[in-house]
Amino acid sequence: MDKIVLNATRRTVTGKKVGALRREGKIPAIMYGHGFEPTPITLELQETTLALRGVSGSSIVNVNLDGDVHAALIREKQRHVILGTILHIDFQVVSLKEKIRTVVGIELTGEAPAITDFNGILVNGISGVEVESLPQDLPERIVLDVSGLQNIGDGLYVKDVQLPGKVEILTDPDEMIAIITTGTSEEEAEEVLEEGMGGESEPEVIEHGKKEEGEEEE
Repeated sequence: MDKIVLNATRRTVTGKKVGALRREGKIPAIMYGHGFEPTPITLELQETTLALRGVSGSSIVNVNLDGDVHAALIREKQRHVILGTILHIDFQVVSLKEKIRTVVGIELTGEAPAITDFNGILVNGISGVEVESLPQDLPERIVLDVSGLQNIGDGLYVKDVQLPGKVEILTDPDEMIAIITTGTSEEEAEEVLEEGMGGESEPEVIEHGKKEEGEEEE
């Protein structure tokens, strides 16, 4: 991904008064971090929205604040419930010489043969993995292919994640990312996943197997 640079200015308007900034097409934001004084800033809405399209929480963003460029991670992005426009951003300023911990999101790709061959159900487990590395070595996302899940009971776990040696995975290697289960209800799929994850996480059924001829999509 190309280097992302956002132009910002210091902000003196705070509290409820920031509504006026938003009406002017600007985004109120804040920068903070180790050794960095929390600083309210303002960004241009259109420029920032375009620049951050597809950017993950583990991607380095460079904030140009009055001529000084700071490497940062996006820690929180608030959006308008209906319009989806960005309302506020929290930037964590980082040092490129110090390791940090963050969660990298997981993206599943491919098609699992067990879904079409055995009418299996693919159930999601955890959606991200905690890692530690220098900021510039952080992966934008972790992409896992489910096409190797050929039978009921096959699954993907944190121990299956392969990352460069500079990135240390902190999440328990036995944590489940996805599993193929069977059954006629999502409740049965839940029971299988809870057994594999100690009952601590609510699963999400993301894909069902083949439908009978003539059956309508919901």
